[in-house]
Amino acid sequence: MSETVVENPYGLGALIAQGDLVARTTLVILLVMSLLTWFIMITKFFDQRRLRIQSSEAEKEFWTSGSLTDALGKLKGQGNPFRALAETGKQAYEHHESNKTRLAGAIDTSEWITQALQRTADTIIGRMQSGLPVLASVGSTAPFVGLFGTVWGIYHALIAISLAGQASIDKVAGPVGEALIMTAIGLAVAVPAVLGYNVLLRRNKVVQERVSHFTHELHAYLISGAKMGLGMDKASIPVGRPAPAAR
Repeated sequence: MSETVVENPYGLGALIAQGDLVARTTLVILLVMSLLTWFIMITKFFDQRRLRIQSSEAEKEFWTSGSLTDALGKLKGQGNPFRALAETGKQAYEHHESNKTRLAGAIDTSEWITQALQRTADTIIGRMQSGLPVLASVGSTAPFVGLFGTVWGIYHALIAISLAGQASIDKVAGPVGEALIMTAIGLAVAVPAVLGYNVLLRRNKVVQERVSHFTHELHAYLISGAKMGLGMDKASIPVGRPAPAAR
């Protein structure tokens, strides 16, 4: 016994084909939000993965090098934040030492290096947070954009029903259900954005903590010649300071 397939005259296809300029614009906005969300999530995930690998390499390779110059050579990779921090610390130390007579009375070595490293660390952390505000904005606004499309669709559906002079269930349910698709699309855009934001924010905090730890350890080593690693033998960290007389 064959079943009769009834074609649904109301759906996303009908909404696109029969919708007015406002409805189609709302759909385009939601589509752009969705594409932007997935692009940011994918690119940020791989960026964070790269930073984690660079962090592990910095911890393993940097502190076991024979000199700071050799250590810098081992920190490879495009946009390596740990190399940027090490170069900043080295340059700040050498600049202060070469101008010690002029700077000693105004600012000491520790404060000079701290300020230089802090500026670089702030830049790195700011770059790591790029894109996350977009995910937060999409997650909070996409449902309201979809709701606007629904309200607009219901408004036009009620006008059409009023003009037709018929208010039967088949005349009401179809157009109203079609308009509710906008709300569903808005939620479908918002949920991945919110989840992606929370996951990436957590992963960002882990990398930021590693950057912060590396910054403090680098500062301590440039000043005292010792890494702050707890339970580690200072003699096992032979990286030389950039001073003329290396420790």
